This record gives sequence, structure tokens and C-alpha cells, in this order.
Amino acid sequence: MFTGIVTDLATVAEITPGQAAKRFKLTTTYDLNTVAMGASIACNGCCLTVVEKGAGWFTADASQETLNKTTLGSWKVGDKVNLERPLKLGDELGGHMVLGHVDGVATVKVVRDEAGSKRFSITPPKELARFVAAKGSVCLDGVSLTVNEVDDTSFGVNIIPHTLAVTTFGGLKAGSSVNMEIDTLARYVARLMQPTI
Repeated sequence: MFTGIVTDLATVAEITPGQAAKRFKLTTTYDLNTVAMGASIACNGCCLTVVEKGAGWFTADASQETLNKTTLGSWKVGDKVNLERPLKLGDELGGHMVLGHVDGVATVKVVRDEAGSKRFSITPPKELARFVAAKGSVCLDGVSLTVNEVDDTSFGVNIIPHTLAVTTFGGLKAGSSVNMEIDTLARYVARLMQPTI
């Protein structure tokens, strides 16, 4: 489980066939001596398992399902990746509860300057739109964000300069794809509201 607070900006160093469909080697500033083999790390919001590690790098396998349902299938060597290590009991919960289970891929519709920050208009997959609410939470590429406004086909988030500098949001533009995880609370409320048979 994660909080959507990015703690490192990694780089894709290598992409090879793995035990699953692809193996990604990511360079990181994490002290890998403190990361166990088999540990989970959120990579652009997708929970991946550490299968190899060395000084300043680790590898993780992605299944074909993951490649099909997330942006990982389009990663290239040199791409930047938001990283977050999982929560430990007693850690500060700075964002919101994030599972690392990507629900779909959203698209950046518009990016515009707004009083020193940037306003991103995001188009979610149609089936996820109903889970997004103004002043609610959403996780995009592993970043916990507050939704500013919602309309029939899109929603807006405001990105401050710090977030632009320490995450992949600084390089996103209109047409970019982002991994989207809906708020866990919204998921269960929607399930409870479904009629029972």
C-alpha cells in the first residue's frame, strides 16, 4: 500500500525479455541495501516486485496484462518513472491510500499556466469517469492529487512547481498518457450502491 507521495524519479535503463513479458531495469537514488528482494515499489503508480538489485538500480518484471492495461507497454530507455516505496506502520500518510493497482490509462487533454502552477485537464477512460469527484482524490502516474473540477468528459488537477520538479508531471503535455487509479473509497461506495440480485 502506498500514499501517492513520490520519493524518487528513476530512469528506465534497460528493457529486456523477463520471466514475464518484459523486465525493466530502473536506476534510482534509493539505498537498495534497505530494499528486500521481492519488495514492492510503485513505478508510475503500478506496484512492481523487485527481482534483482544492485548499487543504484533494480529490475522488475511486468506481465502482458500489466503492459496492456498501463503505460508500461510504451516505456522506452531513458524515460523517467515516479517511484514510491510501500508504507510502513507508523509512516506519515501524506497523500491518500493508494494500492498500486492501475484501473486504466487517462490522457492529458490540456496543460495551461495558472498563477505559478499548471492546471492539467485529464480525460479518464469512460468507465472510470463516474469515480472522480470534485475535491476527491485521484492517483495519476503514482502521484496523489486533489481533483479541482469535474465535467462530463474530463477533470482538472493543479500541479505546483515542487511536484512538477520532482515527478514526471514536469514533462507531460497534451496527448500524454498517464496511469490512473481511482480512490479506493469511491470503488467500494460504487460497489455498495449496485443493486443486489
